Amino acid sequence: MTPLTETVLFVFSLVALGYLAGLTGYLKPVSGEGISEFAVNVAMPLLLFQTMVKSDFHGVAPWSLWGAYFAAAAATWAAGHLVMTRLFGRDARAGIVGGVSSAYSNVVLLGAPFILGIFGASGFEVLSLLVSIHLPVMMMASIVLFEMFGRGGDESVHPLRVIRNFLRRLFVNPLIIGILTGLAWRMTGAPLPALVGRLVDALANTAGPVALFAMGLSLRRFGISGNIRPALSLSVLKLFVMPGLVLLLVWLLGLPPLTAKVAVVVAALPSGVNSYLIAVQFNTGQALASNQMTIATASAVLTTSFWLTVVIHVFG
Repeated sequence: MTPLTETVLFVFSLVALGYLAGLTGYLKPVSGEGISEFAVNVAMPLLLFQTMVKSDFHGVAPWSLWGAYFAAAAATWAAGHLVMTRLFGRDARAGIVGGVSSAYSNVVLLGAPFILGIFGASGFEVLSLLVSIHLPVMMMASIVLFEMFGRGGDESVHPLRVIRNFLRRLFVNPLIIGILTGLAWRMTGAPLPALVGRLVDALANTAGPVALFAMGLSLRRFGISGNIRPALSLSVLKLFVMPGLVLLLVWLLGLPPLTAKVAVVVAALPSGVNSYLIAVQFNTGQALASNQMTIATASAVLTTSFWLTVVIHVFG
């Protein structure tokens, strides 16, 4: 077994263990919520803080990286919307759920430990640049669309309400707080006190395995119930179309090999729980989002291995 294959299997085995813990009743659903909260609200923000303080971002091209990734995300989002509204005859709100399910990668619970395991700290630095803008961009898009369609489509979009909702959600997000705090500390040039450094390192080091286990528990809670054909169609967009578009764009733009590889692999990750939460906000497509997330995550064991092989062949 190659180290690459072993890492992929290790990552998804932790997800499977979390799923089995929920399936067998070994852990109660409330335990899964608590573990997820710890991963997202404590461990992962500290990992991002640690990365912002210690990392050297020299050689990374953020504007080209962001342009390639989000151009592909926008195209895939539009495709998911059209698939739901034109192919399956759903309304515009269900189309939004289809779009976000097609384009919103699980960059936190799955992406962070996966990129760390495959590409190490240098790869995580690239991921951190994506995370820093991925959350605001996707959050703003979701809020605008909610204003347009979530209120029944009969109310005008109020720019001030959109901005207020965006800023309120952005600056209370633990991941954004971790990034901004880390950047602020970095600007001071001061080293972390020894005790603070040990505390941050100890909690940040738990982020990967805890996040993966929590994700498995979440999948058990959401499950699969109908909407199989639409969910499969959206999963194809997420797992094949979006990474294919990112691959094409990073190649055309000539991004550095490591940056290009991380961008493609992040695009190839399955959808996260945010697509389900947006469906809950719209009060439509909850089963669709749940099914798509579960199907895409199960399939990603094979599809991420495929895309890793591709990017290693293309970028070395």
